[in-house]
Amino acid sequence: MSQQASILIIDDEPQIRKFLRISLGSQGYRVSESGAGQDGLASAALNKPDLVVLDLGLPDMDGQTVLRELREWSQVPVIVLSVRSSETEKVMALDGGANDYVTKPFGIQEFLARVRALLRQNQGASSGPAQAMSGPLCIDFAYRRVSLDGQEISLTRKEYAVLAELAQHTGRVVTQQQLLRDIWGPSHSGDTHYLRVVVGHLRRKLGDDPSSPRFIITEAGVGYRLVAD
Repeated sequence: MSQQASILIIDDEPQIRKFLRISLGSQGYRVSESGAGQDGLASAALNKPDLVVLDLGLPDMDGQTVLRELREWSQVPVIVLSVRSSETEKVMALDGGANDYVTKPFGIQEFLARVRALLRQNQGASSGPAQAMSGPLCIDFAYRRVSLDGQEISLTRKEYAVLAELAQHTGRVVTQQQLLRDIWGPSHSGDTHYLRVVVGHLRRKLGDDPSSPRFIITEAGVGYRLVAD
């Protein structure tokens, strides 16, 4: 990864942000900062950093929630940096999509090594197609927009997340468990009624008749498939 890789720090402690900004900046990284969860999510969406450093104890929302919402639309590498050292917290963060977990206080050299390792792992990884098509339905991953016959459709965060995951596997079945685990989290892998409700809303917004679907096909007892273009 180029030394010009961008890193977003989401932490409410100004001293920690300053320390990380100086340390990461000395290695050539471009650093941006947010002191709260919602602001951090907005910054991640707008600036598309190469890596996120995320604290769990944020003033407006728990960092685990920030991670879960971030994973609904982004696979950017995330290092959790937190004073919470319990195994439960670590497992929850890693199951929720964190790539690494570092507890405070921490050694800066080890932290920088972990940053380099994650950036190397992500280097050259395919970013996937910019958009997916299913007949007149277009899913634009870069801008998180969905349009049908050229008209943009307003979707909730969960509706978009489900449709985007199906679109990333167009023509192939995505299991209910995979969708629930990836979008709602591992503790919801059996909550199939959540998924049925969201798919039902999606179908209504897309004008998709479940008895004769144009877009989303139900594979009974298994999952869902987005019809290939």
